[in-house]
Amino acid sequence: MKMAKKLLAACGVDAVLLGILICTALGGRESGKDREADIGGDAVRGESEEKTVALTFDDGPHPVYTKELLEGLRKRGVKVTFFLMGANAQENQELVQEMADDGHLIGNHGYRHEDMTKNQLESMCESIEKTSRLIQEITGNEPEYVRPPYGSWNEDLEEAIDLTPVFWSVDSLDWKYEDTDQIKRRVLEKVKNGDIILMHDIFSTSVDAALEIVDTLLDRGYTFVTADELIVD
Repeated sequence: MKMAKKLLAACGVDAVLLGILICTALGGRESGKDREADIGGDAVRGESEEKTVALTFDDGPHPVYTKELLEGLRKRGVKVTFFLMGANAQENQELVQEMADDGHLIGNHGYRHEDMTKNQLESMCESIEKTSRLIQEITGNEPEYVRPPYGSWNEDLEEAIDLTPVFWSVDSLDWKYEDTDQIKRRVLEKVKNGDIILMHDIFSTSVDAALEIVDTLLDRGYTFVTADELIVD
């Protein structure tokens, strides 16, 4: 059950596909890793009259841009998922509490932005555990989900870390473009029912684009959910 549960995340696949699709973990943000591919796990979307999508944000919280994002989401009544980098959470604890108070899902992104498959396993486990403890101390709730930086994950991490990895099916490439219109256009051209969208709340252009994406998708009849609602057990 542990393996079955943890290899999960929404993948951009049509409802007619049955069974399990394993998507290659190719997504990323930095160090020239222009990883375009849609990343997922064992989840397959089923047919539904309601169109749902999950908006997710990595690397925060940022003292300015995350605050602006939270205010915008609150006005729209939209819940999203934040995968927090421990070092940033430590410096912005009030924003972490604000996320929890607003009903957003909070996940673990490691204490620093490191490729977990290229560092010592013990060190990466400590990074995850330190971040989980911090989130629990601030919010009272221990995170159940992790998003590994760059989408880098392997069997050793799978066995050692008792958190469910969540990847993505639409990569906004916001870290690369840093252009609101381009980010918005890319996401809106790719998004489908059941997608998990990857963004970062550490850029002003990403926050502006995210709120415009929310407005457009709401107009298109989409409902925003947190990432855990699109994961299949």
